[in-house]
Amino acid sequence: MTTVDRVPTGLLDDVRDGLSFELEEIDEILAVMAAEQAEERSRDGELITARLGLDGERPETLTMIGARYDLSRDRVRQLYTRAVGQMVRRVRATGHPDVGVFARRYPVGWGDERLVRALLGETYVTDSDIAGQDLAYLKLRLAGHALMDAKRIAGFVFQRIAGWQQRGRWHPAEPRPVEPIAGQLVPLLRRAEWPGGAAAGLPELPIRTVDADDDARGHVFADTLGRETTFDTALEARLLRMLDESESVATFTERPIAVGYRLDDVERLHHPTVGARLTDGRVLLIDVVPLGRLAFHGNRAKLDAARARAHEQGWGWLVFTGSRLGVPDLLHHTVEARREHPLRNRLARGPLDWTEFRRYREEADLDVIDMTALTLRHGWRWERGPFRLER
Repeated sequence: MTTVDRVPTGLLDDVRDGLSFELEEIDEILAVMAAEQAEERSRDGELITARLGLDGERPETLTMIGARYDLSRDRVRQLYTRAVGQMVRRVRATGHPDVGVFARRYPVGWGDERLVRALLGETYVTDSDIAGQDLAYLKLRLAGHALMDAKRIAGFVFQRIAGWQQRGRWHPAEPRPVEPIAGQLVPLLRRAEWPGGAAAGLPELPIRTVDADDDARGHVFADTLGRETTFDTALEARLLRMLDESESVATFTERPIAVGYRLDDVERLHHPTVGARLTDGRVLLIDVVPLGRLAFHGNRAKLDAARARAHEQGWGWLVFTGSRLGVPDLLHHTVEARREHPLRNRLARGPLDWTEFRRYREEADLDVIDMTALTLRHGWRWERGPFRLER
C-alpha cells in the first residue's frame, strides 16, 4: 500500500476523523519541553520547533534547517538528537511537564503493529511525514517505552513512510493502480476562489529549493507531465494523483512560485504546493494544509499571502485540507451558542493560555472543528508552541 495509491491501511480517508485536542495537548507539552531546552541553548529550541512543526507549520527537512544555520544535514541531526536526549532525561528527572497523556495514548503494553498504526495515523492527520520517525521516537520515550523499543518502533514508522514513497515511483511501463481518485477533484474545485481578469501563464518547472533533493521527499511519475514530481507528505501525494488523473486538468507544476510574506516582523518565504492549468484555460494555485492546522497563526499568514499572490496573477486559489471540509465550509460551520459565547466573552478580557483554555474546552465540550471555525470566522490569533489564543 502506498500513500500515492490510496490512504495506507489503518489511516483515514478524511483527516477530520483523526482530530482531537489530545493531539494538541501532546504538541503543547513538546513545546514546553523545547522552551525549557532553549533556556540552556537557544538554538536547540528553534531547531526542535522547526523539525517537529511545534509552531503548527509543517516540519522542516534537516537540509532546510541546516541551510538556515549554515550547518550540514548530518550536523543538524547530531544537534537535534543531543537536544532530544537532554529533554527526555530532564522530564524523567524532574517530572515536569506532566507527560501522562503519552502513556495513555501509546501504552507500553501495546504491540508493535498497533503502535505503528497509531503513529502513522497521526502522521497523516498532521501532515508531518518528514519528521514522522523523530516524532514517533519522542512520543514513545515520553510514554515510558525503553530506548531500544522506541528506536525499533520508530524505525518501523520510517520504513512504512519510506516504502510508500519509493513504491510511489510510477513509470509508464508499469500498470496504474485501479482505485479511482480523479473524481475527488471535482468537489474540491468547487471551493476555489476565482478572481476576474486574464490568468498569467503557469511555469512549466518547479522552483528549486535548497532541499529539493533531500531524501525525505517522495517521488511519483506523472503521466500528464511525462516526468517525476516530488512530494513531502501523503496528503501532497494524494493531491498530485488527483491532478494527474483528472480530465479537468491540462497540466500542473509542483512549487510553481515563491511567495514572500511577513510573520511577526520576520520576512519569510513560502512555496505553495502546486499550480494547475485546467482544460478551460484557468489556472489554480493549491496549498496543502491539514484541516486541524488551518487556523494556526503562522499558517494563516502564509496562506493569506499565497491567496493574494494568486489573485494578482489572475489565478484561482484553493486549500486542500485532506477532508471533505474546506475553508468555505468552516466559515459557515455552525457552533452552538453555549460553546461560542463564553469563549468570545472571555477573549474580550485578554488572551488565554493552554491551562485556562483546556478547562474551558472541557466544560464547553468544544471540538477542533468548532475551534477552527470560530478562529477563522472571527479572525482570532491561535498560536502554537506555546499555545496562545487572543482576539
